[in-house]
Amino acid sequence: MNKLLLIFFLLYSKGSNAQVHSKESIKDVAYLKAIGFAEKYLDSLQKVQGIPGLSVCIGSSKKLFWGEGFGYADLENLVPVSIYSKFRMGSVSKSITSVAVGRLVQEKLLDPDTPIQLYVPVGKSAKGDITARQLATHTAGIRHYRENDPLSIPKRYKTVQESLGIFISDSLLFIPGSSFNYSTYGYSLLSAVIEGASHIDYLSYMQQKVFLPLGMTQTGADFSDSVVVNRVRFYERGSLGLVNAAQVDNSYKWAGGGLLSTPIDLVKLSMGLFNYTILRPETVALLFTPQILPDQKNTYYGFGWRVGVGSRGKKIIHHGGLIDGGRTFLLLYPDDEIAIAITANMSGARINIPEAETIANFFFDIKP
Repeated sequence: MNKLLLIFFLLYSKGSNAQVHSKESIKDVAYLKAIGFAEKYLDSLQKVQGIPGLSVCIGSSKKLFWGEGFGYADLENLVPVSIYSKFRMGSVSKSITSVAVGRLVQEKLLDPDTPIQLYVPVGKSAKGDITARQLATHTAGIRHYRENDPLSIPKRYKTVQESLGIFISDSLLFIPGSSFNYSTYGYSLLSAVIEGASHIDYLSYMQQKVFLPLGMTQTGADFSDSVVVNRVRFYERGSLGLVNAAQVDNSYKWAGGGLLSTPIDLVKLSMGLFNYTILRPETVALLFTPQILPDQKNTYYGFGWRVGVGSRGKKIIHHGGLIDGGRTFLLLYPDDEIAIAITANMSGARINIPEAETIANFFFDIKP
């Protein structure tokens, strides 16, 4: 059905009482107009950057407004992107993981301010005890990647505990709680804490306690050695154009960068937070509250979410993910209960706050 016929359908298929349905019809036309603007913008974005495939979804606390795929999930076989195409989340995995932390805190299975040794058998640091709060907010002093980390050759880590061997013996960068250092490895350790608090392995806990309750049916681990239905192919830009991204195994960082999902599932996650589906208001506030360091510096980072102010002067909650063969960005307007998610299957795609806000602005003034 083309757009003209769809407008006709929306206007005249609501029922015989035109007066009752007139406001809804006007809103439908407004949505179609917003979608048209957004499609043109994303078509241009894809062409200018040479991105093989994009997917987008935007919605509110009440409903999904729009979801659509652009370009190709698989260039070799000319498979188009659909709303079911699964992309690498990269560090947006941290935001997803934060919901598990919130649920465990809410159920009093995890104390965010107790030393993690209560939940996971790791040695204590000479610089002080580490807590789950510090791991979730990047204030624990755990290091990030180094050039000599054993990541260039793909390796399957059978357990979260095994993956900790990459960094767990290294000294902390600072006294826990005293500073901020972004660390994906910190989230690997946090997933071990989740396992210790729940007595369930991380991926199973996410499936049972986060994905299923929120209707996130297209989200899971990026198993490199398995057939994953609807998983896109991953690309990067070489000297002569697009090439396949290097093969990786993300089992060392499921919680911090190893998940697959779709924009629709990311908006479903956001809807769950807006509607307090599995987390209470005070728990969502915990995730969205930035940490203040002892020197009173604001980290602008909560439990797995960045906190800021957008171009409209409104509070925004967001996170991006940059990974081999992928870029993901998730943006929430908590006061307006609107969320937008964009994914791409190319390393280095420039999709950040300005791009997400541009699309969101097309829909912002449509009255709910």
